Amino acid sequence: MKIKSANKHRSAGANSEAKLRSRMRRWEAGALKNSLARLPERRARFASDSGTEIKRLYTPLDLRKNDYLRDLGFPGEPPFTRGAQPTMYRGRFWTMRQYAGFGTARETNLRYRYLLKHGQTGLSVAFDLPTQIGYDSDHALAEGEVGKVGVAISTLQDAEELFRGIPLDKVSTSMTINSTAAVLLAMYIAVAEKQGVRTEALQGTIQNDILKEYAARGTYIYPPGASMRIITDIFDFCRRRLPRFNPISISGYHIREAGSSAVQEAAFTIANGIAYVEAALKAGMDVDEFASRLSFFFNAHNNFLEETAKFRAARRLWGRIMSERFRARDPKSCVLRFHAQTAGCTLTAQQPDNNIVRVAVQAMAAVMGGAQSLHTNSRDEALALPTEDSVRIALRTQQIIAHESGVADTVDPLAGSYAVEALTDEIEAGARKYLKKIDSMGGAVKAIEAGYMQAEIADSAYRHQLAVEKGGRVVVGVNRFETAEQPVNKVLRVSPALEREQRRKLAAFRKKRNSRKALEAVEKVRDAAAGTDNVMPPILEAVKAGATLGEISDALRQLFGEHREI
Repeated sequence: MKIKSANKHRSAGANSEAKLRSRMRRWEAGALKNSLARLPERRARFASDSGTEIKRLYTPLDLRKNDYLRDLGFPGEPPFTRGAQPTMYRGRFWTMRQYAGFGTARETNLRYRYLLKHGQTGLSVAFDLPTQIGYDSDHALAEGEVGKVGVAISTLQDAEELFRGIPLDKVSTSMTINSTAAVLLAMYIAVAEKQGVRTEALQGTIQNDILKEYAARGTYIYPPGASMRIITDIFDFCRRRLPRFNPISISGYHIREAGSSAVQEAAFTIANGIAYVEAALKAGMDVDEFASRLSFFFNAHNNFLEETAKFRAARRLWGRIMSERFRARDPKSCVLRFHAQTAGCTLTAQQPDNNIVRVAVQAMAAVMGGAQSLHTNSRDEALALPTEDSVRIALRTQQIIAHESGVADTVDPLAGSYAVEALTDEIEAGARKYLKKIDSMGGAVKAIEAGYMQAEIADSAYRHQLAVEKGGRVVVGVNRFETAEQPVNKVLRVSPALEREQRRKLAAFRKKRNSRKALEAVEKVRDAAAGTDNVMPPILEAVKAGATLGEISDALRQLFGEHREI
């Protein structure tokens, strides 16, 4: 009886599919006839940013699979396609972060207070280039770069000033720092301890993703092997001392900013994530001891449907990799939690107010895709660091989406859309092809060392730019709908006096500290790095003893050497 019933259902399903295919053929013929008779389509071929053909109409026939429970399921349950938590934004909104940092710690602290006053719910710290690559503000190579693209932090004193008056037990802090992540994390812990905050209470994230630096961004110091060792030491330290802190933010954002497609962004980010998991396992950790604290960082680009699908596909793909490849037992180990930032590379200096609209579309895609945290870029970032007015508009964009649009009232509101589900399947399939290729090369580190990821990203960037220059890809205000340019009245400029002030403060700090004690502490960092001890405890002690970021970084440079790109 059951067999007959099952056969009957299968027969009915086959008949329904046949009817749908027949009706689709009739519709296509009619649509083609009508479009030719009345209005031709705008282009011969429509495609996503990743090159996937966009069909005129999507139906259930376009879905790669038709198993709802297996491929979609429910929010907060494997494979997590529909969201990381069961209630998502009905329980709480995403964390609203505005990435900020410029000049000295004092100026940046004032900006943080301004943002918190206007409703920001988490901090996101931008560091200047010398800080990112391990040079103090008074180093010869830092000249002209101090405080320009982020805040200058050389000492524990700088870190204290950066977070002055900000309760670190109540605010979640994200720090975009990679090569010197261990030093900045140590400074953050030391500041918290001075505030009387237990390390167990600290919440936040350090980016700490060195592989994407080699592949796309360039702020690396040490060779890959040494960098991976420091990263796994941070994993272990956070597992023991900072249970609520994310020890890494595996970042596709900068991969996308360098010119990758959405599929490449998802694939290369997850490939790097696999490499970090494998490194931690090799260091002796159990997957369920650290995997639940891994976090991700993605770009929210212009193509609304593709971006929404990208986030859903990445979450599903990571969930399956963690359960099937790494045999994670804890469901929390399989959840891809991510921060999103709107796409800086899409912002234009021409007609900068257009950027407000771009950011709104991109932010909505991140929300529709289920982001846990979001930064919205400011309209003037193609010209300079953002002004307070521009930052406030960017923050208000998130608040309007959260409180006025209604999209946060139900979980995964676009689920079941034939177009979104088909694109989700396509992006996952495309990413799997890249992962198979990277695995055949020996993993992400080997693929980066061979220049594979870099070449793929460069090819994608070239194709995009060519399409813009030829007019095949429209950028409003740049290659179509141009207007006579109006001068921009107000941009934020970092005064050269701030660099002089930072150098003066650093000289005073060196004079006041116990230099012998500081340098002895740095030697202990070098000893730990030369052996097998975890480097985080001696780095923390060195910071407290008055060692500077540059002194600690130089000690590790002398031991590990510096990476040189082939």
